[in-house]
Amino acid sequence: MRVAVFGGTFNPVHYGHLRLAEEVRDACGLDTVIFMPTFLTPHKQNEPQTPARVRLELVRRAISDNPSFSVSSLEIEREGRSFTIDTVRELLKEPDTRVSLIMGSDSFNDIAQWHEYEELIRLSSFIVVPRPGYPVRKPEEVLKVELASKFWYDSLSGAYVNSSGNSITYLATTPIDISSSDIRERVGAGRSVRYLLPDSVIEFIQEQCIYGRP
Repeated sequence: MRVAVFGGTFNPVHYGHLRLAEEVRDACGLDTVIFMPTFLTPHKQNEPQTPARVRLELVRRAISDNPSFSVSSLEIEREGRSFTIDTVRELLKEPDTRVSLIMGSDSFNDIAQWHEYEELIRLSSFIVVPRPGYPVRKPEEVLKVELASKFWYDSLSGAYVNSSGNSITYLATTPIDISSSDIRERVGAGRSVRYLLPDSVIEFIQEQCIYGRP
């Protein structure tokens, strides 16, 4: 099984997230994309803290019609601060599973600051998607010299690979400029969010008054 973890706040999940995940799945030949809502959002402390279980349900409803998508409560169930390396180790307990991490260029450029990042690179592959304002940096620009030297560019796959069979793939996807914070503001102001996110998600937001509007 080739699975990719797509982590995020998903507050709320929208078509930008869904289309990105679909393009990554298609381009990289993945069996499953696992949406992994975070429990805490320490880098977004000014953002309204929608309960994790609510965000999980929003994702569940958004992906219900796509058999290649799944959602996991793994990081939510841990509560507190959760490290990606722990998530990868848990997923690798399943036999014959290979794990990739979907992340923006902003996150990958700072990968050396992540908890046990060297082990993370040993255990998983990376699918790096460009983010506006964050230049795409190659392995030698991001990793320690001894780590970067273990990767070489494979022209056949169009990725940087290592002897462990893991890779770093840079993948340009269709830019869809939708903002979760903008959606929350629109809902709060009673404005339409149709065509920004699935109807099933909109219905749940309205039923539960998630963003402050009856």
